[in-house]
Parts: sequence; C-alpha cells; structure tokens
Amino acid sequence: MKLVDAHCHFDFPFFDGRRDRELDAASGDGLAGLVIPGVRRPDWARVRDTALAHAGLYYCLGIHPWYVGEHSGQDLEILERALRKRPERCVAIGECGLDRLHGNMSDQYPWFEAQIGLASELGFPLVIHSVRAHDEVHATLRRTKWNGRALLHGFSGSYQQALKLVDLGCFIGVGGVITHPRSSKTRDAVSRLPLEALVLETDAPDMAPEGVEPGANSPLHLRRILECLSDIRGESAEYVASVVLSNTRLLYGESLW
Repeated sequence: MKLVDAHCHFDFPFFDGRRDRELDAASGDGLAGLVIPGVRRPDWARVRDTALAHAGLYYCLGIHPWYVGEHSGQDLEILERALRKRPERCVAIGECGLDRLHGNMSDQYPWFEAQIGLASELGFPLVIHSVRAHDEVHATLRRTKWNGRALLHGFSGSYQQALKLVDLGCFIGVGGVITHPRSSKTRDAVSRLPLEALVLETDAPDMAPEGVEPGANSPLHLRRILECLSDIRGESAEYVASVVLSNTRLLYGESLW
C-alpha cells in the first residue's frame, strides 16, 4: 500500500530534529511522500530546502490568506518569476484562498484571484485554503473561469458544497477531521462523494486526528485517516488507497510517486 500526504507543513519548526525519524516511521506504514505548501514569502526557501533534502517530497509556493497583510505586489512578481523557472519539485501554487475567521475577506480576494490567474497562465494546480468560505471560493473560481486542477484542502463543509467544487475540477482533501465523530457533516460528505474526487492529507502539525494533541499532528497519522475513510465508505483500505493515490498523481503529476 502506497500513501501520499497531499498537504503537510513538514517545514514547520515542530519537525526540526525529527524529520528523518518521522519519515522512516511513516514509510513503514506506506508513506511514499508528501507535498509541503508555502504560506508566506519569507518561508519559501525553507519549504523548498526541506523538500529537496528528502526523497519523495515536493512543494508549493504561495501566499496564504492569513499573511496577505505581510506582502506587497512585489511579492507576487517574485512568485511569478520563480514559478516561470519551473523550479525542481515545485508542483503547485498555494496555499492560497479565503478564510472568513481570520482577517478580512475583502483583503484576501485580490491575492486569491492573482494566484488563480498565475496558475491558469502557467499551468500549475492550485492548493486552496477555505474556512467558512466554500461558496465564495466556488464563486471566485467560476468568475475567474478556472479550468485546471485544484486541491480544496482541509475540507469541512457539506456534501453539496463539495460536489459543486468537484464539478469545477477540485479534489477534496480528507484529513484528521473525519476521525472526530462530531464531524458528522464532513463524514457524510466524504462518504457520498466519488472516491475519484478525494485525496489524503494530514495538514501536520495542525488538523490533529481524534486523540492527538492539537499542534502535534504528523504524517505518521495518514494511515489512520485512510482507515477511517475506508470505514466510513465501507470500502477496503487497499482499494481506497489505490484510488486516492491515483487522484493525487492526477492532481500534482503522474510520475511523482
């Protein structure tokens, strides 16, 4: 069984001094690799260097909605120049998006739309952060005539919201939230969506599964998320793993893992 963590902040200081151990342990449970999203310009070099230091690791570059206030138009120009060079192991733009609970969404829209435009022009997939903003994300993708591939990461919305995003070409990121029994809406959504629309992620060290201390999540828990998804859907873990791996390859690149 081969698993890929489609969204993991493996560059964060939480993993300092333990990355090799984490990867070795997780590989014993099938982890073949992971994708590290970028969230702010000062961290891009760290994201890149972390990915390049380990086999099977890839990364994204982007400006997260929480940090738009730290950036200027010059940062978007730097992002565009970097992406035009097709840097080694850079597989997507993000994470970018909208967050109703953090900051002002009116400030976030121009940054999200700019990164959608870059992804459309350069042919990169998008990694989208959406918190209480799934309908707005959908409307923005439609308004900008998005027709590429995207990951709606850390999804915690309804089946109806997910289906609208899938119809636009989004994959739905399935993470530790589904291990919490109270997350009935999200569990219902992932049980009913086409399996071909789902990918696995941890968002580590955040988005901890049930029983894991907040802020202490790890790629080690990806197998548990797979098994929970398998139970929810009533399908074998081996079958689910094979399909979501294919989905992750469709999202980021057929030959990566």
